[in-house]
Amino acid sequence: MSSASTTVHLIGDSTIAEKDASARPETGWGTPFAEYFDDSVTVRNHARNGRSTRTFLEEGRWQPVVDALTDGDYVFVQFGHNDEVPSKEQHTTEDAFVANLETFVAETCENGANPVLLTPIARRHFDDDGDLEDTHEVYSELTRGVARDRDVPLIDMDERSQSLLRELGPEESKSLYLHLSPGEHPNYPDGVTDDTHFSEDGARRMAELVLEGVRELDLGLGDYVVRDDL
Repeated sequence: MSSASTTVHLIGDSTIAEKDASARPETGWGTPFAEYFDDSVTVRNHARNGRSTRTFLEEGRWQPVVDALTDGDYVFVQFGHNDEVPSKEQHTTEDAFVANLETFVAETCENGANPVLLTPIARRHFDDDGDLEDTHEVYSELTRGVARDRDVPLIDMDERSQSLLRELGPEESKSLYLHLSPGEHPNYPDGVTDDTHFSEDGARRMAELVLEGVRELDLGLGDYVVRDDL
C-alpha cells in the first residue's frame, strides 16, 4: 500500500452515516473514524440512513464506489440493522444478504482494493434482569460466514459492542446512544430514547472499537492511525 494516498470507503446504514444538522447530536461512527488518520488517508463515507444491502445496491449507491476504487484502497462493509427486520421495506432475506455481501467483496477485490466486513453494532436492549439481549444473532453470523468463506478480514463489531455494553451496564451505557431529556437539545424538544443510534460519545467509542479491530488484524491501514488515545 502506498503511503501517498489511500482511500477508505465506508458503506452501510445509519449507524455509520454522516448526519444532517437537524439530527444532531445523533452521530454515525464514520464521522469520528475519519479523524484518527494522518493526511495520507481519506475516508469516504457512503453510508446512508435506512439502507440495507439490497437497497444500497438497488439505488445505485454501490457502483460509484466501485468506479472510484484504486489499488490499495479499503472498503468497510457494515450492514444488518435494516436487512434483518422482516417488517421493514428494506428487509433482505438471509440468502440475498449473503449474496449481496459476496458481491461487495468480489467487486472490491476485482478492483485491487481490500474488503473488510463488519458485523452490525449491538442495539442497547437489556432485559428486566439487566442482561443484554443479542439483537443481531442471525445476520451477524451470516456476515461471519461470508468472511470465513471468502477469507476476508472481519471486525466483529457486534461482539465488541456487546462487550462494551455489558461492561458499562444498563444505566451507564445510555450515554453511548441517543438518550435526551425534554428540553435538553433543540433538535429534540420532547426528548428521545433511541437504543440504536449513537450520541457523539457513543460514535467515538464505536469508532475506537473499529480501529482496535484494524490493529488486531494487522491491516496496513493501521500504520496511518495518528491519534494516540486508543
